[in-house]
Parts: sequence; C-alpha cells; structure tokens
Amino acid sequence: MGAEQKYIDEIQKYDGETLLKLWRSHLDGSLGSSIWEAGKLFEYVVLRAFQIEGAIVRWPYSVQLDGEVVEQIDGAVSYPNHHILIECKDWNKGISIEPFAKMRNQLMQRPANVIGCIFSRSGYTDPAIGLSRFCSPQTILLWQNDELEVCIEHSMMKEAIEIKLRKAAEEFRYFYNVKPEITLKTGGTI
Repeated sequence: MGAEQKYIDEIQKYDGETLLKLWRSHLDGSLGSSIWEAGKLFEYVVLRAFQIEGAIVRWPYSVQLDGEVVEQIDGAVSYPNHHILIECKDWNKGISIEPFAKMRNQLMQRPANVIGCIFSRSGYTDPAIGLSRFCSPQTILLWQNDELEVCIEHSMMKEAIEIKLRKAAEEFRYFYNVKPEITLKTGGTI
C-alpha cells in the first residue's frame, strides 16, 4: 500500500467531530507520533471536510504531460457547479506570494469556471493579500485556520465556498473570513 493510499484510508475513518479533534491535536502538539508526514495532515483534513459534506474529492495528485510531472496538486473538490483546486500550507509563518503564483498558473490552464482555494494555518503576508485581488480572471479564495475549524465543526464547507464567492463577486473580497457569518448562522456568538 502506497503512502497516499494509507493517508486516504486513515483520514476516511474520521467524521466531522473527530476530524476537528484530530486537527486541533495537531495544532496544539498533542497528536504525538502518527503516520502523517509534515504538511500532509492539513491537506487530508481539508479534503475530508469537503468529502464529509458530499463533495467529490480528488486526493493529492500529480499532473503528467508526455510522461513528465508538470504539476503537484494538493487536491481537487467538485460540487455541482463548482470545481475547486486546493492548495494547503501548514506553515508557521504567513504565506507569501509564491503559492498564489503557482495557483494562478494552474488555473490559467483550466476552464474559466475552476476556482482555487488556498488554505493557510498561519495567515498571509500583506503582499499576498494584495496579490489575491489581482489574479482575475482566475478566482483564488483565501482560507484561514479559524474559519476552517468553524466550517468543519458545523459542516459548512460548501456554504462557506458560496459565501466567499459571493463576497468576491459583489465586493472584490477574496480574503473574506466567513467565521463570523457561519457562527451567527449556527446560533453561536462571535
């Protein structure tokens, strides 16, 4: 069994509640030894969160042309009317512009309705946030850890995509944090 299949088999054991506990134990350092290589857990948690809500998931994969690997993709998610490329960065520092450039190039080679989502555990640099506004016509939506957690907790990944797309379309906001809106919709307090 390859490492990737081992990760898929492992992450599919988790439902929303246990998935959130797994992720939080990684963040607070209490996970201990596990099968997860650095950075891999984040990719699989994000993809599993979408899958739990009924999305079709393509786990991390490589794209080959003429027998040569030309892209590494952290994952892809499909819903009716949405196809999303996923990039995850489990870094201790804010993400700079390099992942945006990579995602933008990937999106330029795909149909216009494909969007990108970049998930960051530790936030983004100011230049990266600024660049997110200028990737059009490619759409790249930015996610932070706090909104990922609230979306997993309330099974609202798909709804969060809709909210983020609406904010991008109506207000030119690609770095919109859905946590307050999701929290209010679920009856919580901000």
